[in-house]
Amino acid sequence: MMSFLISMMFMVPLCFFSYWMMMYLLFMLSFLFLLKISFNYEFMYISYSLGIDLLSFTLILLSFWICALMILASEKLFKNSNFYNLFLFVVLMLMISLYLVFGALNLFIFYLFFEISLIPTLILIMGWGYQPERISAGVYLLFYTLLVSLPMMVSLFYLYNKFYSLEFYFFYYSFNNLILYFCVNMVFFVKIPMFFIHLWLPKAHVEAPVSGSMVLAGIMLKLGGYGLLRMMKLFLEIGLKMNGVIIVISLIGGLIVSFICMRQSDIKSLVAYSSVVHMGLVLAGIMALSLWGMWGALVMMLAHGLCSSGLFCLANVSYERILSRSIYLNKGLISITPSISLWWFLLCSANMAAPPSLNLLGEILLMNSLIMYNKFLSFPLFFLCFFSAIYSLFLYSYTQHGLPSFGLYAFSQVSYREYMLLFLHWFPLNLLILKSEFLSMWL
Repeated sequence: MMSFLISMMFMVPLCFFSYWMMMYLLFMLSFLFLLKISFNYEFMYISYSLGIDLLSFTLILLSFWICALMILASEKLFKNSNFYNLFLFVVLMLMISLYLVFGALNLFIFYLFFEISLIPTLILIMGWGYQPERISAGVYLLFYTLLVSLPMMVSLFYLYNKFYSLEFYFFYYSFNNLILYFCVNMVFFVKIPMFFIHLWLPKAHVEAPVSGSMVLAGIMLKLGGYGLLRMMKLFLEIGLKMNGVIIVISLIGGLIVSFICMRQSDIKSLVAYSSVVHMGLVLAGIMALSLWGMWGALVMMLAHGLCSSGLFCLANVSYERILSRSIYLNKGLISITPSISLWWFLLCSANMAAPPSLNLLGEILLMNSLIMYNKFLSFPLFFLCFFSAIYSLFLYSYTQHGLPSFGLYAFSQVSYREYMLLFLHWFPLNLLILKSEFLSMWL
């Protein structure tokens, strides 16, 4: 574990030398880390308060992969010399903080780097965002998280007083305390994000550059799910009483957000709201406190990280050429770039959980867990499935069909880099389902 951390530290000087070298090294770290896979559900590679089990392993691997793809997607910064050295430094700092979040065995170290990872994300949005509203979007992101993370810090002291340790594997007691339940978990509800406290997410996505959207959708939302999966064993007793409320809010909220998706005119906003729907399903699955729910949550988090990040990359490919994110101006793309339309089709179909994508497996596991929890939840789940297909088809058909916009005077061809970027999102998303048993071995 420490060897990877030290190798990332040694990469810091490279930020100021070579843009592409940095990307190659992050890809290389991804493949080297892949070799560390173990089929043991216990913590392994323990050193200096760091260690991994299969849950940590998959999310760290996703972090390496998405951070490498962020650099691949942001070539425009390099071509325009838009502070790309600083950008590489911010991405590397983000990668180190995420590595320490997912690898931490100590709850305080987890909390510390959970908060630190907010700072590089904020710099990405406020530094390289497109509109002046990025300042308010950054403030939303910062204060939503900070406001609810302060009660968690106080509850950490309480937990230390109770267990005399903050190591995850020393947590043996199940609390029946409602205040502690909300103090610890509220920060994860905001981060995942739960309906009612999700408003920072679409705002941050719309104002962020493509790299900011990729890291938000691909990794930052997973911090909430990861935290809940680690902490739920402390709240089994109170969870039996309270989790039903959270499940109902998540599923009904998902239905409302699905309606919002169907009326969106902004591509990025539509993909951002669809993230709220998918992560609401993940939250409901975790709250069901069943084995299938926990498995499904991990599978869905990985699938959503790749699929949603890929859709933001596609939105950026269109934006760089048409200079608009409006669905009504991005029309008739199938007659201009038919090969990119294939990627729109593949990623939109993955977004609506068509086989053989990992999303399908995640939805099957989560739906089973929720129907086992309460058979009446099958009604909102049916509509969630139906509406996710509707807004994915709406996004695909509106952008690809019809007459091209009359404002389109020139259109540059799609580069090999962009095809590679989309392939590296789609390929793992459909390949991982072949070895899906690894994703259910962590529990």
